[in-house]
Amino acid sequence: MTNVGVVLSGGGARGAYEVGVLKGVCEALDRPRGSPSPYNVVSGTSVGAINGAWLAANAHRHDHCVDELAALWRSLKLEEHLRVDLKGLIAWTNPLRALRKRLPRDEDGPVDLGRSVLNPRALEDMVAVGVDWTQLHVNLREGHLRALVVAALHIGTGTTTLFGELAPGVDFKATRSAHRVFKKTLIDAEHVLASAAIPALFPARRIGRSYFSDGGLRFNTPISPAIRAGADKLVVITLRHEATVMPNVDAPGDSTSQYPSLVFLAGKLFNALLLDPVTSDLAVLQRFNRLVEVIDEGMSPAERARVDRVMEQERGMAYRRIPTLVFEPSKNVGVLAGEHLRRHSGRWNKGRLYELLLARAAHVESTWEADLASYLMFDGSWAETLIELGRADALAKRDEVRAFFAA
Repeated sequence: MTNVGVVLSGGGARGAYEVGVLKGVCEALDRPRGSPSPYNVVSGTSVGAINGAWLAANAHRHDHCVDELAALWRSLKLEEHLRVDLKGLIAWTNPLRALRKRLPRDEDGPVDLGRSVLNPRALEDMVAVGVDWTQLHVNLREGHLRALVVAALHIGTGTTTLFGELAPGVDFKATRSAHRVFKKTLIDAEHVLASAAIPALFPARRIGRSYFSDGGLRFNTPISPAIRAGADKLVVITLRHEATVMPNVDAPGDSTSQYPSLVFLAGKLFNALLLDPVTSDLAVLQRFNRLVEVIDEGMSPAERARVDRVMEQERGMAYRRIPTLVFEPSKNVGVLAGEHLRRHSGRWNKGRLYELLLARAAHVESTWEADLASYLMFDGSWAETLIELGRADALAKRDEVRAFFAA
């Protein structure tokens, strides 16, 4: 049996694109009701962990109820999912006040006033109520899914922690790296919210005696966990649009000719942390695939077995060739965000902070300004734009999708 893994990247509101791709793949395969899930391993970070938890909870369905997931994304509302927590904003803009003023102590110590800039309640409800956690555990226990892995950052040590729920008999090949730790557990809403806890914007989550935040800061596209959980080939959904032509940074009217705004820099930071590493990760995977092909062509079975033993000692598992089907936005998501903002600019009365930020992004030429908005627009109309883009990108590869799953 060939095990197919799906890898879901982080990227805030851009995660709606992943839903569109999943929907398009489902339509391309056109499997009859009652067919097994197309995915055996799910690995996700940040918003990818949220989408991944939904897939795991619906792994007993041939379509993973992806239409219902799309409907959930379309139901998002800015006034609920991008609501500023005034206490948190005061704490972050005036840290001395936050240090002086504490809420009553809980059983483990004092609680800081204002843990995040955004109110997390709507996101918490989306994850805790939207995902059927009981069915998720049943699906893993009954083998509808081999593994669900979500990545989060251990704040105290800076170590990437891979929380994994495994089906009976499934072995996770732990890495020898000290920077990544695997913890087998029953995954719940707190693990997923920890993976999606963008520092400052959303509060860190406490699991056990430690606090965790967004896994995308160090490990945004968790390819290796899917392989270590037994995936033989991968569907990787990234949220980065790879430009075919490098921009001319000295071109007239270039927005970087003026001192960059805070919003501009924030957009750059989000792209650098969440999107840029995936290009390198995929290139490494392609190089290893080529290396394995050369090894298999030039070595005898005995020599290959010797190499495998050394690799297992050094990195926890031998090298394997991993066929990969990659999806990425065919259009620049930052540009789409700017167009979306301008179309809907009349919605905002600029009476709330998020409305001021979105209104600003709608009336500037800089793509980076709109880039930041593209991560934070937890809104149904924006989600619909990305869902349709993802669906179209997947259906454009219809023949490739069918060949990949048939092999």
